[in-house]
Amino acid sequence: MNALELLKIVRARWRVALLVFLAVVGAAGALNAYLPEKYTSTASVVIDFRLLDFAYGSTLPGHTLTSYVATQVDIISSLRVTQRVLEELELHAMPGVRERWLEKTGGEGRLTDWLATELQGSLDVYPSRNSNVIYIAYTGTEPDRVATIANAFAEAYIDTNLELRVDPARRFSEWFSGRTQSLRDDLEDARKRLSDYQQQHGIVVLDDNRLGIEVAQLAELSSQLSAAQGQQADSASRLSQSASLDTLPEVMQNSLIQSLKSDLAKLESERDQLAVRLGANHPERVRIETEVSARRTKIATETRRVANSLGTTNRVSESRLNEIKTAIEAQQERVLELRAQRDQIAVLQRDVDHAQNTFDLVTERLAQSNLEKQTQQTNVVVLTPATPASTPSSPKIRRNMAISVVLGSALGIGLVLLLEFFNPRVRSVEDLASSLGVPVLSVIPPASARPPRLRRRNVYS
Repeated sequence: MNALELLKIVRARWRVALLVFLAVVGAAGALNAYLPEKYTSTASVVIDFRLLDFAYGSTLPGHTLTSYVATQVDIISSLRVTQRVLEELELHAMPGVRERWLEKTGGEGRLTDWLATELQGSLDVYPSRNSNVIYIAYTGTEPDRVATIANAFAEAYIDTNLELRVDPARRFSEWFSGRTQSLRDDLEDARKRLSDYQQQHGIVVLDDNRLGIEVAQLAELSSQLSAAQGQQADSASRLSQSASLDTLPEVMQNSLIQSLKSDLAKLESERDQLAVRLGANHPERVRIETEVSARRTKIATETRRVANSLGTTNRVSESRLNEIKTAIEAQQERVLELRAQRDQIAVLQRDVDHAQNTFDLVTERLAQSNLEKQTQQTNVVVLTPATPASTPSSPKIRRNMAISVVLGSALGIGLVLLLEFFNPRVRSVEDLASSLGVPVLSVIPPASARPPRLRRRNVYS
């Protein structure tokens, strides 16, 4: 179906389309006359995120700001803000409110809850696009009352926003106040344990320098032990060779023994010379024999003395070795004790530091909570208060009538097409050809379209 065919159909059934059009437009006009006039007043509030950042101590990320604005919209529409508006304006005490409540609910539920639902049904809260402004629109039949309620919602929201910041701070302050005393007791107990341990072990100051000195002394004793062990091993080795005393280094290096041996050699040489010339009983030979015997005796005596000194040195070395071992054991115990004391004091000091840090943190949060609960500043201010509207916001007569014209025209044309579908008519040559399925050979014009001189002849032809 083309536009020309549609125009022919509408032209043929124009009375039906006009009737439907007039019915729709008339109904819209009657509805506009029946609906009461309503007025809408809008108040706007702006959120200052700089104060919000100052309260939290850091800049909030972008996605948090978006969710924050959405949260504020929900707060404005909440029952808590609505109840505050009811209390401030005393709407429940207005004349006729209770009668309407009884009429609509039959006395079921609470009057304030029903009235709050009525207020929320006429409230529209929406944020501005790409800004921090939130609009609070209220619709009603009385312009002055509508503006008052819109402004009341803005003020109630600001008060509620302040309460939502102050109430948690007050609860946190009470909790931190209760925790402060227990944390102070924990800190004092940790300090007392540290002090008692220091007094018990006589520790005034325990530092790494003192431990380092004791470790150095232990290392020095260890080196002395190594030296003493070497000396004792050497003396023991030389003492084990005491069977051949003449070969001992001490004996061979002893100047007195070597001098005596030199004298003995001279005397023996002189004795041998005298033995050739003199007899065994000659006084000179007897004297020489006596001196040789005396030298040998003295050499033996000095050799035994040197050997005895080796035994004494060995005993002294063993004694020194034992003393150093005892000193090392005592020093090791001292070092271990100092390390144990240092570790224990470190544990106790960490307990003190942890208790101190926790106490400082809670004290800081307590001070911050005390400041927050005393604040009277909020990050929301009224940007534009609501004013009574001079023109009604509904019903929108022009819009409704324009819609009724479009809707009436569409319904009229639709009804005409529906009638044409159930009762089709032949209105053109194309309709005849499509209906019969045969070609049209010629078209006889209507009588009104023929010339006067041919009308009668054509009629009988």
